[in-house]
Amino acid sequence: MEVLPLLKTVENFIREQDLIPPGSTVLCAVSGGADSICLLHVLYRLRGRLSFTLAAAHYNHRLRGEESERDRRFVEQFVELCCGQQRLSGGSALPSVPLYTGAGDVAVQARLRGTGIEETAREMRYAFLQETAREAGADLIATAHTANDNVETILFHLARGTGLRGLGGILPRRDNIVRPLLTATRQQVEDYLFRHCLPHMEDSSNASDDYTRNRIRHQVLPVLEELAPGFAVRLAGTAALLRADEAVLTAQAQALA
Repeated sequence: MEVLPLLKTVENFIREQDLIPPGSTVLCAVSGGADSICLLHVLYRLRGRLSFTLAAAHYNHRLRGEESERDRRFVEQFVELCCGQQRLSGGSALPSVPLYTGAGDVAVQARLRGTGIEETAREMRYAFLQETAREAGADLIATAHTANDNVETILFHLARGTGLRGLGGILPRRDNIVRPLLTATRQQVEDYLFRHCLPHMEDSSNASDDYTRNRIRHQVLPVLEELAPGFAVRLAGTAALLRADEAVLTAQAQALA
């Protein structure tokens, strides 16, 4: 797959959904994994064309010992080497992308709160991102959810029982959180990184089936893709239609209230 289609697909999605209005400042969440590295690099390339300012943020959950520290160091090096000052054709320049880092002991907080590791990690990470966005003067926080993540979320909701909203999956935007990669597949992300020779880190916990989402990713999705090739893309498209239906129904209900 060519690199240009992914970049253009993301640009079109941002424009169609009005995810990043001109003049915005965007804080990109970067774990160091494939999806977030792809997102950061794509936004870095699009910031001049779409007229927004870019910053990056990395949160260390301290769940994987030295591996977590390795990820932090990698993100720092990647931002320094790959997200520097950009010269534009007119002679002007865009500044280097600033990086904000933070850390928290998720395991300790999970015990204190009596909540699960995944839930606690998410809450602490988003609290850090929101605080950092305020510090950086960022209007928006960009996260690297892909079409595959959306499908996994829909299947998770379906297994638990859900309504129209749950079947709509992940929203392109919720409050100040935007997901520019939501129409990109994981394969597109991997192809993009390969063609640009961009390194990324592998999270060893992603290989474990102790987490429900990983079991869906490793065991359920491959079977569905085998039975119906292109299943993930088609389900993501169906979810977009359901989100539109839900929006219409909500608007009609509000008009009648």
